[in-house]
Amino acid sequence: MSECGHIAMVLRRRHTPLSKKTELPDLPPEFVLSVVIPVYNESATLEQVVERVRAVPVRKQLVMVDDGSTDGSRDILTKLENDDDVTVVLHEKNKGKGAALKTGFAAATGDVVLIQDADLEYDPADYPKLLRPFFDARADVVYGSRFLVGEYARVHLFYHYVGNRFLTFLSNIMTGLNLTDMETCYKAFRREVLQSIEVKSKRFTVEPELTAKIAKAGLRIFEVPISYAGRNYNEGKKITWRDGIAALWAIFRFRFFD
Repeated sequence: MSECGHIAMVLRRRHTPLSKKTELPDLPPEFVLSVVIPVYNESATLEQVVERVRAVPVRKQLVMVDDGSTDGSRDILTKLENDDDVTVVLHEKNKGKGAALKTGFAAATGDVVLIQDADLEYDPADYPKLLRPFFDARADVVYGSRFLVGEYARVHLFYHYVGNRFLTFLSNIMTGLNLTDMETCYKAFRREVLQSIEVKSKRFTVEPELTAKIAKAGLRIFEVPISYAGRNYNEGKKITWRDGIAALWAIFRFRFFD
């Protein structure tokens, strides 16, 4: 096979779940994982994400919060809402990721609550990695780090990489933690931890807010490496430099004022 042919094959496989993943820990028979999925105009990927989440052999509750989508995502959710493993909540207008997560957390009933974006950047095949510290090390919170490379990671957009590392660095100074990826989507919590947190952020500032509040609570926090296939703006990436500026303020706000 030519080099170009090999590259093409790799690109075609980019979104194919990998088979070599950490095995699930021994779960109690009554264990339920709540997967909170905020949805905003993700009709192109939503069904595939649901399929991948369901493929993980864990008893689950899918909490899907539509945040005012206008692209047909709601039609997909309407088809899913009668399924036994799905809880659908609709926002009549777009409120932001933080607001969608707050709604989803309130509807979650599982033992562990995990955040899953509705695009294809994060691979649900990493759930076993995220769950294991809860059972092997009595974790309260687990972050999946895009910078502790596990199976694979798509090369990051340079300014997004620098921005993420810088925000994590500032967050660590404020919280005293040593995280490598504060802005990651993959955050998992014991449900009782979330019940003690009042989410105030409406948009992407929810990431530094959650981090600041779990740090203040003195919880047992772990990081694990995850796979990552980040999108660019042509592929639908929504976060912008304005969200980075807002995150800077949030890092200071939730450390000192809230």
